[in-house]
Amino acid sequence: MKFQLSTLLFLLCMIFSCSTSKKVVDNAAATASTKTVAAADTTKKDMKKPKSKNSKKSKDKKYTDVITDEAVSDTGLFVVHHVGDKYYYEIPDELLNTDMLLVTRIAKLPANMSPFLNAGSKTNEQVIHWVKKGKNVMLKQISFNAIAPDSLPIYESVRNNNLEPILRSFKIECLGKDSTGVVIDATSLFTEDVTSISGLNAGQRRNFKANRLDKSRSYIDTIRSYPINIEAVHTMTFSAGSPPSGRNSGTITLQMNQSMILLPEDKMTSRLFDPRVGWFSLRQIDYGSDKLKSDQKTYIRKWRLVPKDKAAYLRGELVEPVKPIVYYLDPATPEKWRPYFIKGIEDWNEAFEKAGFKNAIQAKAAPTPEEDPDFSPEDARFSTVRYVASTTRNAVGPSVSDPRTGEILESDIIWYHNHLRSYRNRYLLETGAANPKARTLITPEEEIGEMMRRVISHEIGHALGLPHNMKASSAYPVDSLRSGTFTQKYGIATTIMDYARYNYVAQPGDENIRFIRQLGPYDMYSIEYGYRWYPNVDTPEDEKSILHDFVSKHSEDPKYQFGGGFPRTDPDSQTENIGDDPVRASDYGLRNLKIVSGNLIEWTSTDGQSYGDLSELYGELVGVYSRYIGHVATMIGGVNETIRTTDQAGDIYSPLHRTDQKRSMNWLLNNAFSTPTWLMREDIIKRTTSEGALDRIRSLQSRHLSTVLNANRMQRLVEASYMDPEKAYPLTEMMDDLQKGLFSEAYSRSSVDVVRRAIQRTYLSRINTLLNPAPSSGVRFSFGPPPVRVSNSDIQPILKMKMKELHTDLKKAAKRQKDAMTKAHFEDCIDRIEDILDADE
Repeated sequence: MKFQLSTLLFLLCMIFSCSTSKKVVDNAAATASTKTVAAADTTKKDMKKPKSKNSKKSKDKKYTDVITDEAVSDTGLFVVHHVGDKYYYEIPDELLNTDMLLVTRIAKLPANMSPFLNAGSKTNEQVIHWVKKGKNVMLKQISFNAIAPDSLPIYESVRNNNLEPILRSFKIECLGKDSTGVVIDATSLFTEDVTSISGLNAGQRRNFKANRLDKSRSYIDTIRSYPINIEAVHTMTFSAGSPPSGRNSGTITLQMNQSMILLPEDKMTSRLFDPRVGWFSLRQIDYGSDKLKSDQKTYIRKWRLVPKDKAAYLRGELVEPVKPIVYYLDPATPEKWRPYFIKGIEDWNEAFEKAGFKNAIQAKAAPTPEEDPDFSPEDARFSTVRYVASTTRNAVGPSVSDPRTGEILESDIIWYHNHLRSYRNRYLLETGAANPKARTLITPEEEIGEMMRRVISHEIGHALGLPHNMKASSAYPVDSLRSGTFTQKYGIATTIMDYARYNYVAQPGDENIRFIRQLGPYDMYSIEYGYRWYPNVDTPEDEKSILHDFVSKHSEDPKYQFGGGFPRTDPDSQTENIGDDPVRASDYGLRNLKIVSGNLIEWTSTDGQSYGDLSELYGELVGVYSRYIGHVATMIGGVNETIRTTDQAGDIYSPLHRTDQKRSMNWLLNNAFSTPTWLMREDIIKRTTSEGALDRIRSLQSRHLSTVLNANRMQRLVEASYMDPEKAYPLTEMMDDLQKGLFSEAYSRSSVDVVRRAIQRTYLSRINTLLNPAPSSGVRFSFGPPPVRVSNSDIQPILKMKMKELHTDLKKAAKRQKDAMTKAHFEDCIDRIEDILDADE
């Protein structure tokens, strides 16, 4: 019995143990199975309904938990909520994956940051998408630089080889109020250092040693939402080892403006760019082209103008556009200047009439808060002319365009108040000799108003899509600019888009002269090219032949030619010049400047006041003189450019004839490299400075001598001599003319004054730099490609030869020179030449 009982107990334990073990295993298996199914169901559910995870999240964090009663909300493109120190974007579902343009501008900047930047300068422009991915919203940069129709097989390759960067990721805080959108905290986009919207580029960070954004001193100023845009203004403060101003502060502070604009769903048909007509443009690589290459397409940037009555337009009648270009004047604009601003804007209607439109561009006063409480100049639906109380002496004409098509969407012209000062000063200096109205610092209101009108026209031209056309000022004969009949009818250049500000050619006694620029025939022509409407155009190629023929009928006429001013090799395409002959025009300009210098004290002085104005105007007079010299110096090694297409006869690049270059060299020797006694006026210098007058002249002459002795310029002379020796100005001859002209005293046995001694030493110093560049500097003698290496060109043996000749001539001159200072100077020059030649060996 005992055995049986123990056996029974053992068997019962085994049965119980097996039963329990099986239960545990079965439960574990069931649990695992449940988890697997749940995971599979969740994955399947997520694939079908991506919002389910966010829906689950929203149960954890309600809309009212994030957007509390403290929120200050602004409704527009997105609803923007300001809660405490945070800004939330409520993004509707329909605006996810939608093309938007993010434009980054500097609103305020420190002094001396850059000569090329001012308040309002654009630093970046990019298309973005807000993309939902799981529990986050990504800010993605979208590119239209590489394109192909989505119907072609190559479309997928274009996408795969142009993966767009993700700029920022934001956690979804909750669903939108009506559950058809998401809410993100956008604060960090503007309070952290996001490179693509920063005010400092990589070069500036290196130069200023700006190594860190200080979040404690960076903040959001305002974020406002409008129907098609959001405007964010934020302040960025960087720790900087070498800031541009406030050196002891160790700080750079910038205020930035970020404009996010909804791009049109209905895209404008782009218009093809023709290099013979100047237009701001955009470029795309079309991989869907039939050409046996990746085909670059270039389109102009223009407003979308469509006639209201297309039938009447095609009959040749002037027709209003469906949507005219409207500019609103800043209420801060002084009342006396408003009529001139309005004229400057609406002057362009004459050009639009050439394109078949009337009242295409309009100027209006901004509505008062009573008339329209919602009006704001920050609203992208409105273009404005802003009057800014600033010491900046400038005006700018930026615009925002659709990078997909080139359509200009809006524009804000900026006039800085102190720009009046620039035009007042230049008016006196450049026209005062022949223009009695300019002989004062209290310029008559109608004169300064006319100048402002033309500046506004110039900036509006930029906003319409037109870049500078520096070639336009060379279309008119110089002597025609002395004719009242001619200048009153045709102006002083063929376009308002040149830097031909004043008629400095007209001489005392010339009658009824127009001194201030105006619109001209090139403006009418370029606007017609860009804005004439053609029917049955669905693609840019549909109007290609029409546009090409239109340009070809005009492009050989100097009045309709374009030159952007770069590279600086074409004497006909320069800034600030007028007339078809730089030597003759500069000669007239210099005659006038000498008259002005003799009257400068009288014309700038006010009883009981300091000589501050005299000092300022004298400094600017030196600058005007320098510009006249520069216009002539460009002729040495100059190459005229005439843009042509393959169906047009003639060369594109034509080196200047030898006689024109020798004429310019003689002018430089007589007017730039001689001692300018007319400029070194004792009565002015003793009223304006205690020292530095000679150094100012030395610096000016040194700069222009370096321009002539530019390696790329000299190489052009070498190449021209090879291509066309009969017409060329050989480098050997140019150097001979220059060297003997600079050291003329060595051959005439006369003494050398202090100014001439300085430029002669400068000449030797420049030759030394060319022959013996610092080995570690990687010297590059031109900003334009390709850089010329003197050691591997004909330049080096020619310069060596000229140094040896000068060495011999100076030794002879030193022996017969009686003036002690001149003799010492010649001996010093001999030593310098020996050092130059020894160093080369």
